[in-house]
Amino acid sequence: MKKIEIKNTAIVYNDILELPSDDKMLMEKAIEARKNAYAPYSKFNVGAALLLENNKIILGNNQENAAYPSGMCAERVAIWNAGSHYPGVKIKKLAITASSTISKVDKPVGPCGACRQTLSEFEINQKQPFEVLFMGEVGEVIKTESLLSLLPFSFDSAYL
Repeated sequence: MKKIEIKNTAIVYNDILELPSDDKMLMEKAIEARKNAYAPYSKFNVGAALLLENNKIILGNNQENAAYPSGMCAERVAIWNAGSHYPGVKIKKLAITASSTISKVDKPVGPCGACRQTLSEFEINQKQPFEVLFMGEVGEVIKTESLLSLLPFSFDSAYL
Protein backbone atom coordinates (compact mmCIF):
# COMPACT_ATOMS: atom_id res chain seq x y z
CA MET A 1 0.00 0.00 0.00
CA LYS A 2 1.06 3.56 -0.60
CA LYS A 3 -0.46 6.89 0.10
CA ILE A 4 -0.47 9.59 -2.52
CA GLU A 5 -1.24 13.24 -2.09
CA ILE A 6 -3.06 15.24 -4.71
CA LYS A 7 -2.45 18.96 -4.75
CA ASN A 8 -4.24 21.58 -6.76
CA THR A 9 -3.89 25.29 -6.77
CA ALA A 10 -6.42 27.94 -7.59
CA ILE A 11 -6.51 31.69 -7.52
CA VAL A 12 -9.35 33.25 -5.54
CA TYR A 13 -10.33 36.78 -6.50
CA ASN A 14 -12.50 38.81 -4.12
CA ASP A 15 -14.90 39.68 -6.93
CA ILE A 16 -15.20 40.09 -10.69
CA LEU A 17 -13.59 43.55 -10.54
CA GLU A 18 -10.25 42.00 -9.51
CA LEU A 19 -10.07 39.78 -12.59
CA PRO A 20 -7.63 40.53 -15.41
CA SER A 21 -9.49 42.33 -18.21
CA ASP A 22 -9.76 39.29 -20.52
CA ASP A 23 -11.12 37.09 -17.71
CA LYS A 24 -13.53 39.84 -16.63
CA MET A 25 -14.84 40.18 -20.19
CA LEU A 26 -15.40 36.41 -20.45
CA MET A 27 -17.19 36.30 -17.09
CA GLU A 28 -19.40 39.21 -18.20
CA LYS A 29 -20.35 37.13 -21.25
CA ALA A 30 -21.24 34.23 -18.94
CA ILE A 31 -23.40 36.61 -16.90
CA GLU A 32 -25.19 37.67 -20.11
CA ALA A 33 -25.77 34.00 -20.96
CA ARG A 34 -27.06 33.33 -17.44
CA LYS A 35 -29.79 35.91 -17.96
CA ASN A 36 -31.22 33.76 -20.79
CA ALA A 37 -31.31 30.53 -18.79
CA TYR A 38 -34.59 28.64 -18.73
CA ALA A 39 -34.92 27.49 -15.12
CA PRO A 40 -38.61 27.74 -14.13
CA TYR A 41 -38.39 24.71 -11.80
CA SER A 42 -35.13 25.10 -9.88
CA LYS A 43 -35.01 28.91 -10.16
CA PHE A 44 -31.22 28.38 -10.44
CA ASN A 45 -29.80 30.13 -13.51
CA VAL A 46 -26.37 29.22 -14.85
CA GLY A 47 -24.40 30.84 -17.66
CA ALA A 48 -21.21 29.67 -19.33
CA ALA A 49 -18.85 31.30 -21.80
CA LEU A 50 -16.07 29.50 -23.66
CA LEU A 51 -13.16 31.32 -25.25
CA LEU A 52 -11.81 29.35 -28.21
CA GLU A 53 -8.32 29.62 -29.69
CA ASN A 54 -9.82 31.40 -32.73
CA ASN A 55 -11.08 34.08 -30.29
CA LYS A 56 -14.73 33.10 -30.77
CA ILE A 57 -16.81 33.15 -27.61
CA ILE A 58 -19.46 30.45 -27.29
CA LEU A 59 -22.26 30.88 -24.76
CA GLY A 60 -24.47 28.38 -22.99
CA ASN A 61 -27.08 28.45 -20.25
CA ASN A 62 -29.04 25.83 -18.41
CA GLN A 63 -32.27 24.66 -20.04
CA GLU A 64 -34.71 22.83 -17.79
CA ASN A 65 -37.63 20.62 -18.70
CA ALA A 66 -40.62 19.42 -16.68
CA ALA A 67 -39.63 15.86 -17.61
CA TYR A 68 -36.57 15.60 -15.36
CA PRO A 69 -33.76 14.90 -16.22
CA SER A 70 -34.35 16.10 -19.78
CA GLY A 71 -32.79 19.51 -19.13
CA MET A 72 -29.18 20.41 -19.77
CA CYS A 73 -26.48 22.31 -17.88
CA ALA A 74 -24.97 25.55 -19.20
CA GLU A 75 -21.47 24.12 -19.51
CA ARG A 76 -22.55 21.20 -21.70
CA VAL A 77 -24.76 23.45 -23.82
CA ALA A 78 -21.70 25.66 -24.47
CA ILE A 79 -19.16 22.88 -25.05
CA TRP A 80 -21.38 20.93 -27.44
CA ASN A 81 -22.23 24.15 -29.25
CA ALA A 82 -18.50 24.79 -29.68
CA GLY A 83 -17.89 21.20 -30.79
CA SER A 84 -20.64 21.32 -33.39
CA HIS A 85 -19.79 24.76 -34.81
CA TYR A 86 -16.00 24.74 -34.41
CA PRO A 87 -14.85 21.11 -34.41
CA GLY A 88 -11.18 20.74 -33.57
CA VAL A 89 -10.79 24.33 -32.35
CA LYS A 90 -9.16 24.32 -28.93
CA ILE A 91 -10.73 25.81 -25.84
CA LYS A 92 -8.66 28.39 -23.98
CA LYS A 93 -10.94 29.34 -21.08
CA LEU A 94 -14.32 28.62 -19.56
CA ALA A 95 -16.25 31.03 -17.32
CA ILE A 96 -19.27 29.91 -15.27
CA THR A 97 -21.67 31.93 -13.12
CA ALA A 98 -24.87 31.06 -11.27
CA SER A 99 -27.72 32.96 -9.63
CA SER A 100 -31.07 32.13 -8.09
CA THR A 101 -34.40 33.91 -7.96
CA ILE A 102 -34.92 32.37 -4.51
CA SER A 103 -31.75 33.49 -2.72
CA LYS A 104 -28.50 35.31 -3.43
CA VAL A 105 -25.72 32.99 -4.62
CA ASP A 106 -22.66 34.52 -2.97
CA LYS A 107 -20.11 31.72 -3.28
CA PRO A 108 -18.48 30.21 -6.36
CA VAL A 109 -20.43 27.47 -8.15
CA GLY A 110 -18.24 25.00 -10.03
CA PRO A 111 -19.40 22.58 -12.71
CA CYS A 112 -21.42 19.52 -11.66
CA GLY A 113 -19.95 16.05 -11.96
CA ALA A 114 -21.55 15.30 -15.34
CA CYS A 115 -20.22 18.56 -16.74
CA ARG A 116 -16.75 17.92 -15.32
CA GLN A 117 -16.70 14.54 -17.06
CA THR A 118 -17.86 16.00 -20.38
CA LEU A 119 -15.48 18.94 -20.21
CA SER A 120 -12.57 16.70 -19.27
CA GLU A 121 -12.93 14.76 -22.50
CA PHE A 122 -12.54 17.97 -24.49
CA GLU A 123 -9.46 18.96 -22.48
CA ILE A 124 -7.90 15.50 -22.86
CA ASN A 125 -8.65 15.36 -26.59
CA GLN A 126 -7.15 18.78 -27.26
CA LYS A 127 -4.00 17.76 -25.32
CA GLN A 128 -3.92 21.19 -23.74
CA PRO A 129 -5.45 22.41 -20.49
CA PHE A 130 -7.97 25.22 -20.39
CA GLU A 131 -8.56 27.62 -17.54
CA VAL A 132 -11.82 27.46 -15.60
CA LEU A 133 -13.27 30.46 -13.78
CA PHE A 134 -16.40 30.19 -11.67
CA MET A 135 -18.45 32.38 -9.40
CA GLY A 136 -21.93 32.78 -7.99
CA GLU A 137 -23.98 35.88 -8.63
CA VAL A 138 -21.66 38.02 -6.49
CA GLY A 139 -18.54 37.53 -4.45
CA GLU A 140 -15.43 35.47 -4.97
CA VAL A 141 -14.25 34.11 -8.30
CA ILE A 142 -12.14 30.96 -8.41
CA LYS A 143 -9.71 30.37 -11.27
CA THR A 144 -7.99 27.06 -12.00
CA GLU A 145 -5.40 26.33 -14.67
CA SER A 146 -7.12 23.20 -15.90
CA LEU A 147 -10.46 21.44 -15.90
CA LEU A 148 -8.71 18.22 -14.89
CA SER A 149 -7.54 19.90 -11.68
CA LEU A 150 -11.23 19.78 -10.69
CA LEU A 151 -11.48 16.08 -11.52
CA PRO A 152 -8.53 14.00 -10.29
CA PHE A 153 -8.50 10.35 -11.38
CA SER A 154 -10.71 11.18 -14.35
CA PHE A 155 -12.14 8.53 -16.64
CA ASP A 156 -11.43 8.86 -20.36
CA SER A 157 -11.31 6.88 -23.58
CA ALA A 158 -7.91 5.39 -22.68
CA TYR A 159 -9.79 2.96 -20.44
CA LEU A 160 -12.02 1.70 -23.24
